[in-house]
Amino acid sequence: MSVLLVNQSFWPDVVATAQQAHDLAKFLESRGDRVTVVASRSLYGKKGSRLPSTETKDGVEVHRVSYNLFDKKGLVSRALDYLRFNVAAACHVLRLSRHDVVICLTTPPFVALIGVLVKAIKGTRFIFWTMDLYPDLPVKAGIISRNGVAHRCMRDRIIDKGIATDRIAMIHPWSDPDEIPELPVRRLELAVDSLATQRPTAPVPCGPNPLRTEWELGDRFVIQYSGNFGLGHDAETVFGAMLKLKEDDGIRWVIVGDGVMRPVVDEFVRKHDIRNVVLKPYQPRSRLGTLISLGDVHLVLMVPGFEGVILPSKLYGILAAGRPAIFVGPERSEIARIIKEDNCGIVVPNGNSEGLVRVLGEIRRDPALGLSLGHRGRKALEAKYSMRHACEAWYRLIHGLADGRTGGPS
Repeated sequence: MSVLLVNQSFWPDVVATAQQAHDLAKFLESRGDRVTVVASRSLYGKKGSRLPSTETKDGVEVHRVSYNLFDKKGLVSRALDYLRFNVAAACHVLRLSRHDVVICLTTPPFVALIGVLVKAIKGTRFIFWTMDLYPDLPVKAGIISRNGVAHRCMRDRIIDKGIATDRIAMIHPWSDPDEIPELPVRRLELAVDSLATQRPTAPVPCGPNPLRTEWELGDRFVIQYSGNFGLGHDAETVFGAMLKLKEDDGIRWVIVGDGVMRPVVDEFVRKHDIRNVVLKPYQPRSRLGTLISLGDVHLVLMVPGFEGVILPSKLYGILAAGRPAIFVGPERSEIARIIKEDNCGIVVPNGNSEGLVRVLGEIRRDPALGLSLGHRGRKALEAKYSMRHACEAWYRLIHGLADGRTGGPS
């Protein structure tokens, strides 16, 4: 089969949609399909970059169009870059030969209109891969206004928009357990001894994580947040905890990535002279295993009202690394459900900075608790949330649509 993927970000970009799209494209190619990607010549949110206009990666034919003239600091400039990409991508896609299936992701907003256009003109089957839900996300963020938006999980939101249930397929994001090691690479003898009673064959970790040396973390307790820091992520609760732990040199808050809220985080740290915070940009995917295995605990954040609008895919990398996830967000969200169902972390209500500090203290005092939570998360990933499980589901969906054996998207 011939499959077309359309998304602003793709390899070598490291944002979540780029990584997930690359994984799926590689998998489909490995199963004998022919995959073409249309993406941007720029790296996410960066002006001036010029990736090659065409190249082949892992057997996938990549076409790149447009590039960012602006950075991400202003809404108008971002909208102009989004518009330029959507127009350029639409024109390029229409010049390509017909594909059996076109899959549009959600970066930038409204890129799915390209799929609608291609379906109408060429009769291509169209799948809208809704990692984030537009226009609901900017409505919740207060960027655009609309009355009467309800609080529901993503599938329910889509159904409420009038989409029939037989045209919806639920496939979760994923992480590759082979790409991310499970156990910490710094010595935690008591915790490892405890874990060994559950898994006698587990290897004893040894040697420092190179990032602990590079970023001068030593043997401190690392509280990590990696990935996009956007409007839907609860910074205020974390800020409160940072202030309460400001003088504790035995910890390090490690924040890695970018996003529209990242400058707010940087300014808060500077304004309050918080010295136990380490701020780093996105890291290359080649360092993903080392990066995710760095933290003793990982934060996953969501602002109330964003459940069903965003699903932070970073959770699945945390599960792969065997780390406890601390979710600061609504209890009705899918992330909270996974954490409670698989007992792989702790849910802290929005605004409860004291509760966040208390939970961090519990895991810090008892490393075996953190490893036990993380180990259950790893088992859940291997059983339900691995890249192989999800990409197999995608393969069945795409081929079922093409030969009429299944319902699902149009």
